[in-house]
Amino acid sequence: MKTRYTYGGDEHVYVEMDEEMSLEAFFKSLSMSNAVREADIPGVTEICPANASFQVRYDPDVTAPDEMLKRIQDLEHMADKAEKRMTTRIIEVPVYYQDPWTHETLMRFRERHQDPEGTDLDYAARINGYDSVEAFIKAHHSQPWFVSMVGFVSGLPFLYQLVERDKQIEVPKYLRPRTDTPKQTVGYGGSFSCIYSVRGAGGYQMFGITPMTIYDPRQETSYLRDFLVFFKPGDIVKWKPIDRAEYDRILAEVDANTWAPRIAEVEFDLDEFNKDMTGYNAKLMEALNDA
Repeated sequence: MKTRYTYGGDEHVYVEMDEEMSLEAFFKSLSMSNAVREADIPGVTEICPANASFQVRYDPDVTAPDEMLKRIQDLEHMADKAEKRMTTRIIEVPVYYQDPWTHETLMRFRERHQDPEGTDLDYAARINGYDSVEAFIKAHHSQPWFVSMVGFVSGLPFLYQLVERDKQIEVPKYLRPRTDTPKQTVGYGGSFSCIYSVRGAGGYQMFGITPMTIYDPRQETSYLRDFLVFFKPGDIVKWKPIDRAEYDRILAEVDANTWAPRIAEVEFDLDEFNKDMTGYNAKLMEALNDA
């Protein structure tokens, strides 16, 4: 794969490691963006990593655009030495699938959907070859997911399924975006799952909702007092299906600041993962049981 460099106006350089998301591209992007940060290039004010790319914001009065581009390109050799291991965390995220709030919302916007007669889950199960919605939901939560970027909306994580490529779920976005999506909706678009951190417009298919607050600009939530955004690139997520009673219980505990997500520190090794994805995932998920 060939790295592509482009300018984003006068204050940004965009570096794309690959046109498609893969864990290999993610690790190369992470390695190179870290190299740019460590190089401490004069004028750099922000480095924003994405799925298989990153963007550098800088002050052109300190370092001219052509010089900034050259300084970043000179670090590309670091991507070829990308470390394929990282210490990270696996997080259990409760999900109330087929909840009443996303259901009410999706029914209001059926004219914008590929399948006006069904639900988002009906459609997703059918086009992915599952016999039932229940089987599709099991496929969604049975294996862990990798947070490859956070953004677009403040605190919103994009999650990449840790399975063989031919087993990955794929669901297109709505034909036309909705003007409403409940806060903390678990959505799906293309090959990525996500959690809507705030209420607002959206185009991802809606599968359920989590009671877990993931973005708190006031930092009043007990587990978000150190940082207002919960997720960070490299996190691993295991969805946990819950019912209405458990949803209500967790939501009340989040509001009372007596709940915190279950988290375990793990080592993620890309080479070992590629050798035996199912077995490696099982070990990752076992760490949660011991947490």
